Amino acid sequence: MAEQIELSNEQALRLVDTFGSPLYVYDERILRKRCRDLRSLLPLPDYRPLYSVKANSNPALLRIIREEGFFVDAMSPGEIYLEEQAGFQPEEIFMVTNNISDEEIRYAAERGILMSADSLSQLERFGILYPGREIGVRLNPGIGAGHDEKVVTGGSCKFGIEYEKIPEIQKTAKAHDLRIVAINQHVGSLFLDYDTFLEACRRMLAIAPAFPDLRIIDFGGGYGVPYQGEARLDLSGLSRELTELVRGFLAECGSPDIRFYTESGRYIVAECCELLGTVQSRKEVAGVRYLGTDLGFNVLIRPVLYDAWHEAEVFSRRPAAGAPEYELVQIAGNICESGDILARDRRLPVTCHGDVIGIKNAGAYGYSMASCYNSRLRPAEVLLTETGEAKLIRRRDCLEDLMRGVVL
Repeated sequence: MAEQIELSNEQALRLVDTFGSPLYVYDERILRKRCRDLRSLLPLPDYRPLYSVKANSNPALLRIIREEGFFVDAMSPGEIYLEEQAGFQPEEIFMVTNNISDEEIRYAAERGILMSADSLSQLERFGILYPGREIGVRLNPGIGAGHDEKVVTGGSCKFGIEYEKIPEIQKTAKAHDLRIVAINQHVGSLFLDYDTFLEACRRMLAIAPAFPDLRIIDFGGGYGVPYQGEARLDLSGLSRELTELVRGFLAECGSPDIRFYTESGRYIVAECCELLGTVQSRKEVAGVRYLGTDLGFNVLIRPVLYDAWHEAEVFSRRPAAGAPEYELVQIAGNICESGDILARDRRLPVTCHGDVIGIKNAGAYGYSMASCYNSRLRPAEVLLTETGEAKLIRRRDCLEDLMRGVVL
């Protein structure tokens, strides 16, 4: 099986003609394969992978991920709501909080969903609202990793409680009769070398005995996928070393009754998706060629926000006539911002109006970060099922959606 979704020229054009442009297209087979990759990461009976819903929260995809044996994490009541719509039960949801309100705390707590406090003050608020309850804490391992400084979540950043403050965690928990039953961490997003992640896991296991009521250790995630031809993450090597580490911990601690979690978002959904858009215009300015498309950063913001690279390909509407001619182009969107460039200096086959541009690895932080900026309409999402059906799983926005919630 291919490592990522592969569309034929005819298939891509047919999907756009049927469902419109732009269009997010997902391949169920690739999605299930990625789930199974991580389901076997830690071959222990008390291991459970979590899916990080912020990467892509479409309930149709969440149902498939649940079928593959995953639990989920949540960052907000909205994510909890979508997870519930997909069939996840309270015990299958772990709310990893960050600067949330009392109302949000209540939303999770009253559903019986285990939460993790991101700060001492948040732990205090939970204790005031729900004394005597179970809760987790997010720790900051002091080291981080990721493809951009904006997604590094360990070390000097806004996330977690430093290890040095564990005595304060214990003091706050005792004051409110709270039982710390879970600890979690996250070093960052999109790493392809797992050394930093593994070191953070070692640090977490070393301090785990400080929490006598512990029954969940969540190592976090951030597992990357190649966007620009890099070597894949050595998942088998990570599995081997992480398993050895955990088994050593269990042997030393007398095999306590602890469940282990890992978190993954991007690794599960990135490669199963291709974003399709249409060439609307061509121009040359100061010697630079631009392909004008409907793929503005309201549809895919990663290249503008993170300087992220996504492979691009052309699906042509013209009959093939010998070897294609290539040109160096900038792929621009339709947003009124000079920074609205999806890809720079790409060598692609010469295109004409109506040709389709495909953007690979678009399933993670694509639709979930889409907006209606410039009052543009968000695209549809389509799932290619294992039986070959193209199934609409989210309709395209319509103009009336722009007025939803507006009070005149």
